[in-house]
Amino acid sequence: MILVTGGTGLVGAHLLYQLVKNNEKIRAIYRSKERIEKVKEVFSLYDSDISLCSKIEWFKADVTDVPSMVPAFIGVKKVYHCAAFISFNSKDYREMRKVNIHGTAIIVNLSVDANVQKICFVSSIATIGNSLREVLLTEENEWNPQEDNSGYSITKFGAEMEVWRASQEGIDVVIVNPGIILGAGFWASGSGKIFTQIFNGFKYYTEGVTGFVGVKDVVKTMVLLTNSSIKNERFILVSENKSFKEVFFLIADSFHKKRPYKKVSLWQTSIFWRISLLISTISGKTPLLSKYAAKSANTVSTYSANKIKKALNFKFQNIEEVVKDVIEKYPKTGF
Repeated sequence: MILVTGGTGLVGAHLLYQLVKNNEKIRAIYRSKERIEKVKEVFSLYDSDISLCSKIEWFKADVTDVPSMVPAFIGVKKVYHCAAFISFNSKDYREMRKVNIHGTAIIVNLSVDANVQKICFVSSIATIGNSLREVLLTEENEWNPQEDNSGYSITKFGAEMEVWRASQEGIDVVIVNPGIILGAGFWASGSGKIFTQIFNGFKYYTEGVTGFVGVKDVVKTMVLLTNSSIKNERFILVSENKSFKEVFFLIADSFHKKRPYKKVSLWQTSIFWRISLLISTISGKTPLLSKYAAKSANTVSTYSANKIKKALNFKFQNIEEVVKDVIEKYPKTGF
């Protein structure tokens, strides 16, 4: 039996589709039936067989609640831990610690108790840290706790430490560190929101650089790693390092929409996030732009995926192809 946490998110939904197509026996955690419907929508983008989703054993539980999670581990031999709280809003820090660190600790403890054979954990390039030189960042790059790290990167790093603890307690583990994941189906959140905004005429772009990867490649590497003899290693998953400008322009061109035409510089984002914070403090609403989102939008960070390419002889789909594939599945009338 395979257990999937976070199965109702972008990576989790695509992973479940891959596992179902592989005829695996799957149990997936969910918190609301509405989220299962979202998974069905993703399945429908790739397959007309409406019965596929019913092959999953849906299990209602919360990764931060031990009593609800204990029965989920009965008979489980492999775990894909995809569940995470993603936010760059400082107000969400406590909740991120609860889900990302405490939740992962629970997954590890229950995996040890259940004699799970292997855990595949979805982390992020946010835990790779920064380079002092203009070089490609690798898995060997050391995390620096003294840097001005975002709450999200801190909690994902903490989650990785829990997963490494599992490796010390006899469980084989693999960790993947994807870049910004581009994929279909979740048009109102995450990277899917980028497609929606540009479809609707988004005007702005920045020239920060980071790693991008397609969700299908993320899922493929996760399955290959979990089914392999590779253990106690982590892998950066990046197809290409591109600027936000390049990716935004690619999306606009593929939609046959006007390209974003207003460049936003570092000093402009620095002013805007401060204004957003002030408005948020007064109104109580979530800021439109956080300090760390503003920072990342103009930061140049490039990553090497040579380790995963060599380990699996893996070839990533280039980002232009990824964008075109995603847009083919975008609702014709917009979102």
